[in-house]
Amino acid sequence: MTPGSRYPAHEDLVAPGRSRSQLWRLLLGLGVIAMVSYGLQIVTFLVLLGFTSVEWLLVMERGRTPIAMLILLATFGFLPLGVGLAARLLHNRSFFSLIGAPGLTVQQFIRTCLGGTAVFAVIMVLPPYDFGAPLVANLHWLTWLGLLPLSLLAVLVQVSAEELVFRGYLQQALAARFSHPVIWLGLPSALFGAAHYMPQEAGDNAWLLCLWAMGFGLLMADLTARAGTLGPAIAVHFVNNIVALLILGSPSSLFGLALYLLPYEMSDVAALRPWLWVDCATMLVLWLVARLAIRR
Repeated sequence: MTPGSRYPAHEDLVAPGRSRSQLWRLLLGLGVIAMVSYGLQIVTFLVLLGFTSVEWLLVMERGRTPIAMLILLATFGFLPLGVGLAARLLHNRSFFSLIGAPGLTVQQFIRTCLGGTAVFAVIMVLPPYDFGAPLVANLHWLTWLGLLPLSLLAVLVQVSAEELVFRGYLQQALAARFSHPVIWLGLPSALFGAAHYMPQEAGDNAWLLCLWAMGFGLLMADLTARAGTLGPAIAVHFVNNIVALLILGSPSSLFGLALYLLPYEMSDVAALRPWLWVDCATMLVLWLVARLAIRR
């Protein structure tokens, strides 16, 4: 058995990039993605600055109001533009070839979303019913419901963009060059974890949250390789972020669209670390449920 033979479906994603799999193309492609996304973000911020103030832009960066959070999540939509440009110019492959067969992608996305929603529904009705202290109300429920369609769309844009970069472009380009899964599963996951390093908000918990994100990335990479599409990874990421951004937000940042706030900051070592074990267990259950959802 070859190292990658346990992931036959992954070849459907990787094959279009094998003819142009040189490392310089990957590195240049990452540069293209960064330049396009950050360039368009800067343009967006400059345009907003004409209507607002520097102080409001700082509020937006932390996602502390609904409109700020919606704009912040929407700017993730610039990443797919860079991904599509890099894929076409440097690897001679289409944007949609990074995602997978459309019908199968949608089917796997829906089935995994339903399974993930069921997991969180069960968690919500099981004890304990608080986090050591009462939840803090953030948005009025009528406001929250009114914003929900836009909020769901914004979260879907954000998670889809991240999956396209890490499990789409980066993972597939590495797999086209290197046969061993340790490289093309591990490296994108490590970079995904590093991208979630937030010492200002998380303090002494920053490295633990970084490791958590790395583990999450590894499981999403495995799902993508097993499924042959980005559908399941986007679905798990989507359901997870609905809970984390729209239902139970952190008071540290990115809480503008949340119905409730957790009763502790991300930097609170004593309060957060026990719940990280719960998050790890939940992550594993979501991964297992997704694997059941994609069985053919």
